[in-house]
Amino acid sequence: MSKKITKAVFPVAGLGTRFLPATKGIPKEMLPIVDKPLIQYAVEEAIAAGIDTMIFITGRSKNAIMDHFDKAYELETELEARNKTEILKLIKDIVPSHVSCIFIRQAEALGLGHAVYCARPVVGDEPFAVILADDLIEDANRGCMAQMVKLYEQKHTSILGVERVDPSETGSYGIVKTGNFSEKSASIEIIVEKPKPAEAPSNLAVVGRYILTPAIFDKIKKTGRGAGGEIQLTDAIADLLNDEPVLAYEFEGTRYDCGTKLGFLIANVELALLNSELKEGFLAYLKALTKKF
Repeated sequence: MSKKITKAVFPVAGLGTRFLPATKGIPKEMLPIVDKPLIQYAVEEAIAAGIDTMIFITGRSKNAIMDHFDKAYELETELEARNKTEILKLIKDIVPSHVSCIFIRQAEALGLGHAVYCARPVVGDEPFAVILADDLIEDANRGCMAQMVKLYEQKHTSILGVERVDPSETGSYGIVKTGNFSEKSASIEIIVEKPKPAEAPSNLAVVGRYILTPAIFDKIKKTGRGAGGEIQLTDAIADLLNDEPVLAYEFEGTRYDCGTKLGFLIANVELALLNSELKEGFLAYLKALTKKF
């Protein structure tokens, strides 16, 4: 399979219960990290990897995501009238002209595997990326998905982004056991969804970055409900291992788990310190703040 990766799937139908009541009326993917919503970081990462078709798997309360990536005629007209050219360009560049956005409603929240399966009519018989916006990965040089696309162009097989976690945290991730690593990648031998630390085959966790071959769709279709009573993508990948190789890739960059309050706060602080406009003043504030505690 040698087709290019041109499509990315963004499962954004989750309820965001960890951030209630903030997410009662606002999708968690629209929560801002400094000055951009989480989902925009994910889309920008896909664009940097050469992907031009963004497929959002949404739920009933996710209209704000559609609005964010839609053209804002009234706002753009007002900014143009006020000669706010820099801000106008910023708004227009949210979705570059060569990029298409497609929204598919996931009628029932049946798990990540089901969300990915909802994209099948658009993806078709092509390899594709999956990006979970909760995992914000900062890599100023290339971007995590660009790294994975480059590897796919060499290996032409499914690839999972992985990261070593504290052994006590394996119950929060899909965990893989691999062969020996060569240039940051290795063949996956076993993948298990959220194992208890005593039962985990390693501490190598799958994070929210995937490149998958279209063979995954048939695997998902016959996958029953697994952990949490949901159709788990991990279980479908375990089945895929019986038919074709799947690689684990230790990406370069810093991952922020923005699905947790602490990770969300850390991401805001560290990305603010990477912002040239904010760094000096914000760092001075943080230094002064630490003296109070």
